[in-house]
Amino acid sequence: MQPFSRCSMEINCIRRTKRGLTAADLVVPVGGVKVKYGIYLQKGITLKFASTDRGRAELAADFLRLMGVDVEVRRMGGKGVWYVLATTDRIAAGRSELRDAVAEVIKGAAAMGWIDAGRAERWLEKLERGLTLKEGWPKYNVQLVGGALVVRYQTTNPGNIRREVERLRAMGLIEGVHFAVRMPGGRRAGYVLIRKEGLAYAAWLSARGEGRQRKLAAEFINYILRRAREKGEEVYEKALEAVRGR
Repeated sequence: MQPFSRCSMEINCIRRTKRGLTAADLVVPVGGVKVKYGIYLQKGITLKFASTDRGRAELAADFLRLMGVDVEVRRMGGKGVWYVLATTDRIAAGRSELRDAVAEVIKGAAAMGWIDAGRAERWLEKLERGLTLKEGWPKYNVQLVGGALVVRYQTTNPGNIRREVERLRAMGLIEGVHFAVRMPGGRRAGYVLIRKEGLAYAAWLSARGEGRQRKLAAEFINYILRRAREKGEEVYEKALEAVRGR
């Protein structure tokens, strides 16, 4: 596929939906084929494509991957609709051409008073700065559940799960001791769950491991702590405790 250029993208019809969302269409042409995505602004930025044709959804996902956005094709309920979804951080990790196009929608919506000026400014700063995900690490969710720290990567793609398991093993972590795995099945997503023992051991390896093992562990701990900080001070403090083996 040929590369994208900023001028090749079309932004159409910035509007308000019946649900009060600010929306716009983003049309991306590649190799004579056009795919139309919806951009939605509310508490965050959402880029979405949906179709009853799985092949069309796979193509839409491929286009976004070419733009540096890590996405998967998923099935929506039992209606036979396939969709592709990217939210704020994944969009910010994409190529500048896509980030610039989304920024135009935000500026237009802010000019019409449809989104809060402060929120628009924060989004625009993130898009301009971009977001670099360390060494292709997938997007782990780091959060507190009932006061306990949960670090989990979830996906319906079994290949992505296997790849992450291999990377954790290469780091020196042991399945069943430092992390747990559930493979996807049917419509059920799979996951890789990092235990507190895994975070503590990875932190130890980042200081005392050797070669690639030490490098992987250091990148992983830095990445998880950054994700925790993004979720707030309380989550970050819990992550620090786990890394320190407390």
